[in-house]
Amino acid sequence: MFVRIASRHKPVRPWVTMLAVAIGIVLFIAENQLTGTRKGSLLLAFGTVPTRLFGALHGPGWAGLIEIGKLFSGLFLHADWPHLLGNLVFLLIFGSAAEPSLGSLRFFFLMLVCGALANLAGAYVYPQLSAPIIGSSGAVSAILGAYITLFPRARLGLVIPLGLFIEFVRIPALTLIGLWILIQGLFVIVGPGTGALAWPIHLVGFVSGALIAYASRPAIARRLRNA
Repeated sequence: MFVRIASRHKPVRPWVTMLAVAIGIVLFIAENQLTGTRKGSLLLAFGTVPTRLFGALHGPGWAGLIEIGKLFSGLFLHADWPHLLGNLVFLLIFGSAAEPSLGSLRFFFLMLVCGALANLAGAYVYPQLSAPIIGSSGAVSAILGAYITLFPRARLGLVIPLGLFIEFVRIPALTLIGLWILIQGLFVIVGPGTGALAWPIHLVGFVSGALIAYASRPAIARRLRNA
């Protein structure tokens, strides 16, 4: 289990992080109440399908706006338990650490906008893909990029259960990001076939989150001084 190292500032509840994790879990449980065909239809209906996205953007009417909306809705859908846990565990770890510093509104903006941009990048790199792009990995990558940009030397706490005892250790954030990269690599190997196509999503998510955090440093510094 991971915990945030206590700071001298008044604790701020990361409600956006908790809400995003809760939505992801509830939707995944709801997904798995459906049969294989109906579940596949749900993921196609709310995930980003590149062929549909670019076809709709070149067509008339509201179809393009609906497909753009799926860049956001797909962030909360996951293919299986490893996919869900691999994303939500790190969303909880880094979101709980980053949200109090960024502020909930800025954090919410970063998570959604960077996640959607990451999904758009995946669709752009693979425009002929007819499978849905789903999962919060683009948003999680953005949060990781933002956090390491703002706090490159930060350490987070890890509680390791050892039988009847627990051991508390401090882990550099960079080490945890390395673990995230390893998990994503394993997902490419053991996950669905589309897992191997996720590299542009992770890259664009990480870079866009880092850029927004870098541009927001003065505002974040003022927020931390006044906390």
